[in-house]
Amino acid sequence: MSDVRIGVVGATGAVGEITLALLAERGFKNVRVFASERSAGRRLTYGSGELAVEEATPEALGDGLDVCFFSVGTSASRALVPSAARGGAVCVDKSSAYRLTDGVPLVVPEANGERALDHEGIVANPNCSTIQLVCLLKPLHEAAVLKNVRVSTYQSASGAGRASMERLRAQQSEDGNVVMEWDFEGDESEEESKLRAETRKILELPDLPLSATCARVPVLVGHSQAIWVETERPFEADEAREVLSAAPSVRVVDRPTAGDALGGDEVLVGRIRRDTAGEGIVLWGVCDNLRKGAALNAIQIAELLLAQPKVRAAQGPVLARTPL
Repeated sequence: MSDVRIGVVGATGAVGEITLALLAERGFKNVRVFASERSAGRRLTYGSGELAVEEATPEALGDGLDVCFFSVGTSASRALVPSAARGGAVCVDKSSAYRLTDGVPLVVPEANGERALDHEGIVANPNCSTIQLVCLLKPLHEAAVLKNVRVSTYQSASGAGRASMERLRAQQSEDGNVVMEWDFEGDESEEESKLRAETRKILELPDLPLSATCARVPVLVGHSQAIWVETERPFEADEAREVLSAAPSVRVVDRPTAGDALGGDEVLVGRIRRDTAGEGIVLWGVCDNLRKGAALNAIQIAELLLAQPKVRAAQGPVLARTPL
């Protein structure tokens, strides 16, 4: 991977830090790091060496990159991604800027990896809660066809970025709290509506009934979900356990906790049981939201694209794409 030219925008943030660690583990050698003007000039550890942070500007991102990972806010992505894409990079964006945009694939490789090949310079990385949910729903849908889904999420502070993690650390001597800190539109929060919309897009089930209640809990890293699933074909808990045991990036354990998922690359699922108030099954899933829920999923998208026959050209690595 030494000849693939990689950019990481938002490299000083919580997800950016994990992205760099994973890229180094996977042997990517030609990496540049970008952040805001105030972080320009900082040096970040990369493998056994260091990288100097460059200011993320349209001009800096517009030339010399094959793949560019964006771990910044929505407004910054909208300002910077198009320049990087026009310059020839395939942009894997982790914000909500392009997730629901027509023509932009929204990808979880284990669920719809083939859709990444349809990109026109931008591939969207889903919300962290969506990624772990889809990893569990996709194999169940293939086995018995989803009828409806209800989910309650218990999301860690790191899902809101490094500043939220620092606030939690500062408050750890006090009593914790469970909060619903997202913006609300009517009776539903932004987090709840995008969890439904993104899941529908990835699974290509535009009418899937999905109801969500999302909350932030006093945990630094690791999202948890209680999931109720009904399927068209009757589905017993034992069969669901077998299906999920064979699913990619999923590991069945008895009683998984967010701490069990910390530092891991799988979605852990357990407490698979019959729903005593309905006709379906109930699951408990946990995931490291900074790794599989963000950085790793994005890197898996890039690796999927790099594995395609058209990735390499005589003049160097070029990802198969239709320019903007």
